[in-house]
Amino acid sequence: MTTSSFQLSQRVQRVKLSANAAASQRAAALIAQDRDVLVLTAGEPDFDTPQAIKQAAIAALARGETKYTPTAGTPELRRAISAKYRRENALDYPPAQIVVSNGAKQVIFNALAATLDAGDEVVLPAPYWPSFPDIVAVNDGTPVIVPVNEATAFKLTPEVLERAITPQTRWLILNSPGNPSGAVYTGAELAALAEVLRRHPRVLVLWDEIYEHIWFTAEAPVHLLHVAPDLRERTLLVNGASKTYAMTGWRIGWGAGPRALIDAMVVIQSQASSGPNSIGQAAVASALVAEDQSFVTESRAIYARRAAFVSRALNAIPGLSLLAPEGAFFAYVHCGGLIGRVRPDGRAIQSDSDVVDWLLDAEGVAAVDGAAYGLAPYFRISIAASDTVLADAAQRIARAIGALKVAEPEALAA
Repeated sequence: MTTSSFQLSQRVQRVKLSANAAASQRAAALIAQDRDVLVLTAGEPDFDTPQAIKQAAIAALARGETKYTPTAGTPELRRAISAKYRRENALDYPPAQIVVSNGAKQVIFNALAATLDAGDEVVLPAPYWPSFPDIVAVNDGTPVIVPVNEATAFKLTPEVLERAITPQTRWLILNSPGNPSGAVYTGAELAALAEVLRRHPRVLVLWDEIYEHIWFTAEAPVHLLHVAPDLRERTLLVNGASKTYAMTGWRIGWGAGPRALIDAMVVIQSQASSGPNSIGQAAVASALVAEDQSFVTESRAIYARRAAFVSRALNAIPGLSLLAPEGAFFAYVHCGGLIGRVRPDGRAIQSDSDVVDWLLDAEGVAAVDGAAYGLAPYFRISIAASDTVLADAAQRIARAIGALKVAEPEALAA
């Protein structure tokens, strides 16, 4: 038998498969074996795309809009995004300052590819979306991980930010509402961070607002550029249709920012993928300009109800605690109280990865370990699932944890 070998690039060896994808794959493998698994790993709405948006896609097909699109996106969609920023955010971004990509992830990738050189640093508060550090690394940058904790509601403080910035710092990445924590920055918190950034004019800001419309606070979250409009010329806004309109599979995201940065990102995209798909862009344009936005408000109310239920249910389980999320659709559950307990098969729970393994093995609940998000011991579950599924999941988690035993003192010493 002959084998072939080839050398992989240093670039690909610096990154790994998305933690969410890996967890979903493991769950899918068990389902293929006829295991009963509740998959709570993906950041994906459980709702279907609204019918009116689907009809807009069908109409675009009927019009023959099936050709290549401009690299930066269709004029129609870029105008619709521009109008969205004026209407919803009171921000003026002309179409020339907007780029449309194959999902918000490509926007982030393009921005870092266009701006990072070897040795450049990117400040990332942890817990973070797991793709952030890998996208930094694959583009020759150095992720600077800055842990935050429940004492600050998983939000970066000005003191911590100041200590993290060095002469090599190129970007700060902020995500609000946040994945996985559900954290939402207040105006005062953003103003304090802006004061630090003003002392470091070379540092760019990537403001990830993909969960912009999924919030559970008394009032809508404050926009960074309302608090600090002077940061506009070094801020990239990243957004998309995936979460707001339940369009994850349509793969349409966008960035809005300084013209020079957008132009550079278009160059990167022109060599990576060219323009996004024509039908998806037509559908998203229709969604953004539609007068009826009831799907957005109704789905937000459903997510808020689910977040409240999951917070109550999981906080009632001994060994778990959960800071109620203020937005997005995840629960980031502290499981430190389970470390040191023992499974019925005699294996000790030594990490949040062990907790996640046990939930899947014992009760078929698929979650993602907190280590994947840069802060342990936690696990993340998605609340983008039906009330019935979430209630079932809470019961299964309680049973799984109830089956764990407290280790004997001599076992702990060993």
